[in-house]
Amino acid sequence: MEPHNRRRFLATAGAAALAATAVACTNDDDDEAGAVGGGPARLYPYRGEHQAGVTAGPSAAGIVAGLDVRAEDRSELAATLTKLGSSIEQVMSGEPYEDLPGGFPALDTGILGEDIGPAGISVVVGYGDSLFDDRFGLADQKPVELQRMPKFFNDYLVRPERSHGDLSITVSADSSEAAVHAFRQIMRETRGDLIPRWMREGFNKLIAEEQRGVAPARNLMGFKDGTANLDTGDPSLMDDLVWVSPDDGQPEWAVGGTYQAIRVIRMMVEFWDRTRLNEQEDLFGRHRDSGAPLGMENETDTPVFTDLESHIARANPRTPGSEKNLILRRGFNYVGGFDQNDQLDQGLLFVCYQRSLEDGFITVQRRLDGEVLEEYIRPLGGGFFFVPPPPPDGEPLGGTLLA
Repeated sequence: MEPHNRRRFLATAGAAALAATAVACTNDDDDEAGAVGGGPARLYPYRGEHQAGVTAGPSAAGIVAGLDVRAEDRSELAATLTKLGSSIEQVMSGEPYEDLPGGFPALDTGILGEDIGPAGISVVVGYGDSLFDDRFGLADQKPVELQRMPKFFNDYLVRPERSHGDLSITVSADSSEAAVHAFRQIMRETRGDLIPRWMREGFNKLIAEEQRGVAPARNLMGFKDGTANLDTGDPSLMDDLVWVSPDDGQPEWAVGGTYQAIRVIRMMVEFWDRTRLNEQEDLFGRHRDSGAPLGMENETDTPVFTDLESHIARANPRTPGSEKNLILRRGFNYVGGFDQNDQLDQGLLFVCYQRSLEDGFITVQRRLDGEVLEEYIRPLGGGFFFVPPPPPDGEPLGGTLLA
């Protein structure tokens, strides 16, 4: 496998310039901005200042999962993270896997064919609160705000078995086949080292022509999702609201990382589909078809609130000081079949990133607690994780954490 590893590194390094260009292009637009359906396939770098998947453009497909590590001590954890990072670096590179004689199992899934090429694959790795328990002696290296996701007002269906995890894996790709390939390769190469805890597969029907401040997709309630998201092409804004800085009192290894919040939110679509359209629009505070704030014409118009009852008013009231609560939203729709009552299990895989959990997701969620829209949604699980910066060139994943 050593020649394969060398080729993997060189291929990834050689693709870095193309990848950087692809990422730069995807950062030009607001709201989960980027090249969307019909555009050229995108290639994202594994290494760099930040994990590329955080600011990658909107994706047509994704997989979000929580996993536990089987390691019993620090050296086993280091070996697991090294293997995980190597697998992620390969799937993000778009390079083909080494050919083996027919008497051996192939090293890849074969789903994407012989010429894998760029497939818009990005993988974000996060560390959960439980990774910093007493197993590995990492308590003094824990990010200062990292915690188990608490239960909020509407969380009576949230269960531990579909929440939390030592690690989170968030795969984004240009197709469901590419997302499945990437996740399956990661699980295949870490089998025995990582224990699956929960997983959801998602999708987006991307809007072909994107503009700054315009949502890239619609959710399964039919409304545009992602309007007025953070502009990932604004370095100053990202430094202020997304990336952990040296002044934040975090462990040194965490500088350049970000906090990740994941929520699996089921939508009670049968109930929603029987609700009058004007009532739906009042709940969201936007017109369904255009995405414009109520009483306005354009999606990018700044809403004027007469009260703070609608979803968009609670999420972002645009009051003095509320700008520090803005978050970088990511996410996918999901469809999970029927539940035990023969009702459709459909909803949103909500993913967001922020410099501070307290200023970001937690404050926003507390404002949303008790909103009327909660009659139509049921959170099922998720968790808080810390997304570290990528490892330096030649170093393994987790190397700076475990140094």
